[in-house]
Amino acid sequence: MAYGILYDYLMGQTIEAYSYFGAHFTSVEEEVEVLSGAKGRKKKEKRQIYGVVFRLYAPMADDVSVIGEWNGWDVRVNKMMKVDDSGVWECFIPGLHDYQSYKYHFRNAYGVYVDKADPFAFYSEYRPQSCSRLYDIEGFPWMDGDWMKSRDRNFDKPMSIYEVHLGSWKGKIGDRYPSYEEVADYLIPYMQEAGFTHCEIMPICQYPFDGSWGYQATGFYSVDSRYGNPKQLMSFVDRMHRAGFGVILDFAPVHFATDAYALREYDGTCLYEYSDPEHTLSPWGSAQFDLGKDPVRSFLMSAMNYFLDYFHFDGIRCDAVSNIVYWDGNKAKGENTGATEFIKRLNGKIHYKHPDVMMIAEDSTDFTKVTAPIEYGGLGFDYKWDLGWMNDTLKYYSKDPIYKKYEHNKLTFSMHYFWSENFLLPLSHDEVVHGKGTIINKMYGDYDTKFALVRNLYAYQFGHPGKKLNFMGNELASFDEWNENRSLPWNLLSYPKHDSVRREIRDLNLIYAAEDAMKVEEYNPAHFQWLMVDNADQSVFAFQRTYGDSDLVFIYNMTPNYYEYYDVGVMHEGVYDEIFNSDKDVYGGWNQYNGLPCQTWEGGPENRPYHVCVKLSSYAAIILKRRIEKKAAKEKKVAPKKAPAKKKTPTKKGK
Repeated sequence: MAYGILYDYLMGQTIEAYSYFGAHFTSVEEEVEVLSGAKGRKKKEKRQIYGVVFRLYAPMADDVSVIGEWNGWDVRVNKMMKVDDSGVWECFIPGLHDYQSYKYHFRNAYGVYVDKADPFAFYSEYRPQSCSRLYDIEGFPWMDGDWMKSRDRNFDKPMSIYEVHLGSWKGKIGDRYPSYEEVADYLIPYMQEAGFTHCEIMPICQYPFDGSWGYQATGFYSVDSRYGNPKQLMSFVDRMHRAGFGVILDFAPVHFATDAYALREYDGTCLYEYSDPEHTLSPWGSAQFDLGKDPVRSFLMSAMNYFLDYFHFDGIRCDAVSNIVYWDGNKAKGENTGATEFIKRLNGKIHYKHPDVMMIAEDSTDFTKVTAPIEYGGLGFDYKWDLGWMNDTLKYYSKDPIYKKYEHNKLTFSMHYFWSENFLLPLSHDEVVHGKGTIINKMYGDYDTKFALVRNLYAYQFGHPGKKLNFMGNELASFDEWNENRSLPWNLLSYPKHDSVRREIRDLNLIYAAEDAMKVEEYNPAHFQWLMVDNADQSVFAFQRTYGDSDLVFIYNMTPNYYEYYDVGVMHEGVYDEIFNSDKDVYGGWNQYNGLPCQTWEGGPENRPYHVCVKLSSYAAIILKRRIEKKAAKEKKVAPKKAPAKKKTPTKKGK
């Protein structure tokens, strides 16, 4: 089996390389001489010796040793033996235990002796220390069986993702980071109250520089020691599952940190990165994985599968897919076919082993068929971030209402291409850092206007087809940018304006979960209809989404103009109830809402067959739901007597 995995590793075909490489606690059978009988005669017995087997892939290395706490870092004690001509080194060391630090010491291709961390280490020292640490990852007592049996890829379910940076959600406790379990203590009840369905945690592979937020890692199998050990992360996911939340892992398969002790020029050659100087370094100054090399493909595919296998993550969000599909993320340089082949292989193998796991692409390009199945020429992702929607939308909301009519297409353009992929609508961490301003800061206008527009924006995000993602703190409407070194400003919830935004997102999550029209077959254009799309002069938008008995109308006023009576065309006759209005006082608005049901009348704007007349407040977002009366089931006759029939009250029809 071991040699089978090794062969597949070299051919770029395994997603289980972690079961062979790295440091594994195990037992081996050895013959030892013992004294027996009265005369003390020697005889040989077989005994099980418990210890750790180390395996390293370093083809150009020589004179390899394991150095660690147990041998005083003496390079002469635990020499490794080359067990395969492909460059695999191995040794067994008895009597070791969890948390002992170690590195590999060897002569590299330049003839220089170096100390390197284990690329397959399951745990590492906390920065600035750089050693790998022994850890037995087996034997966690999972209790999420019900969740694991019922989970799927959420195509017809609500998916409202809360993106979290574990270290700054609540902030440090004294001078230390909270543990995975301590974060769960507060995060679970908060997400339950807020109505989110999934948590996406920013990268937790070991990384040295806090400011990289985990996107420039040194250990791709090593759980971030800032927050605890691997089983503490398992406990975090287990508790989230038992509380009813999915957990998505943000993973960066494009590049890695250039620290000398890690993957950079690992054995003196470009073992993991591109050897071509033009592509060796990424635009961020990190080293780029050579995704055309088969061992590198196995290394990264196995890393993602490791977190799915051992930590029960429900999805992987692949960072910077634009830098995978195109050389250096530049379309003008052409498609990187070696990298796109890697992506197809990754998604195919992950979905084959985990058909209920989501693969999500963070991709800013117009590369086609990102979410199409591999057998139809696609990359095989389940969802793609719609970064075009995010950029156009935020630019539109930042405009003075006087000029919005000239930017009208920024809100309509997304539906021109929406049906080409399975899109996810993100308002992510990238939009609230590096001087870009927070979400509410991006809104046009004075203090009250910004709050009115941000409420409108969130209602638009939830009304628009596609899964939802919000970065932690969006719901607080903070004016201060996120900083990884400090907690979110939770004190804002003591101010009604800010707390009202949190309440609005909660209510939108509840409506999203309750209404089939907002989630079932949302990638089918048959269930979406523009109602008002060309009204640039007034900057009012409306559309209708239907599925089964769920029939919703969404109306958005993007200006400060107030309308006591405003006609909106609809496709179906009937009575519509207002189930949401962003101008209600509970959301911090002026309470100009439609308390009474809205009756349809014949004829409507933009040639719609019917219309409803609504009160449309400044910057208001409205959701109307059509009443659909279900036919009562016929009762069986059980007696000759019949109850007198009730007279039907005639319903009032529109003109």
